[in-house]
Amino acid sequence: MKTLTVKKLAEISGVSVRTLHYYDQIGLLRPSVRTEKKYRLYGNDELLRLQQILFFRELDFPLKDILEMIDEPDYDLVKALMQHKSALLNRKRRISDLLRTIDITINNLKKGEMMKDPEELYKGFPKEVGTAYRKEAMNKYGAQTVEQSEKELMKLGKSGVEALQKEMENVFSELFALRNDCPESDILQQQIARHYGIISKFWGNSVVPDQKACAYAGLGDLLVNDERYLANVTDGNPQPEFALFLQKAMKYFAENNLEK
Repeated sequence: MKTLTVKKLAEISGVSVRTLHYYDQIGLLRPSVRTEKKYRLYGNDELLRLQQILFFRELDFPLKDILEMIDEPDYDLVKALMQHKSALLNRKRRISDLLRTIDITINNLKKGEMMKDPEELYKGFPKEVGTAYRKEAMNKYGAQTVEQSEKELMKLGKSGVEALQKEMENVFSELFALRNDCPESDILQQQIARHYGIISKFWGNSVVPDQKACAYAGLGDLLVNDERYLANVTDGNPQPEFALFLQKAMKYFAENNLEK
């Protein structure tokens, strides 16, 4: 491959010439050749390195950390690309979920389909089971917390809540398929992050930020202590090992990602 001038590299990458000069200055991306007239020329290796830099920047890594990582002697480009892909797909799912929720809410507001009765949130359960869940939640978290959560959910409308419930089923299916993995593995924790995102929507503003770590870890304990909460995702069969697996994964996520 022929070399590219800094101007040409800026055009094809979307990175400004000034930024490329700065990357050169700090040692993050040096040109392969400097001509006698001090022109910077970049080859294929530099293009691949810039691609890595841009992936890391997309994931909000500081430049200092990027420099340290990609200059490690054992830095594996293929492994790094696979990790970038996984992280970006996870971000794509989160953005898609947010866009879908916005569209659903807009449609519900236009059609006047906002939910009016909290009992509709427990549709799909036998009435006595739904009532029992609501009562137990109030006993555990307080009536005000439960009612605030229900109020936030009801704003989504019927289709919005159903979409959220469907997404929860999909996440549980993914988690069940990964039940033999290490609870702390990156791929498993990405699914746990999706699960937490959905749970956060169910909570709304009913749980303050510095209580979410405790609340989410407590939810993991609840899955172990009450097999009913996993019945819908395991065909009604008790799954004590799966519950313990989720408890460990959720506790790890809470301890390492949420405010305490």
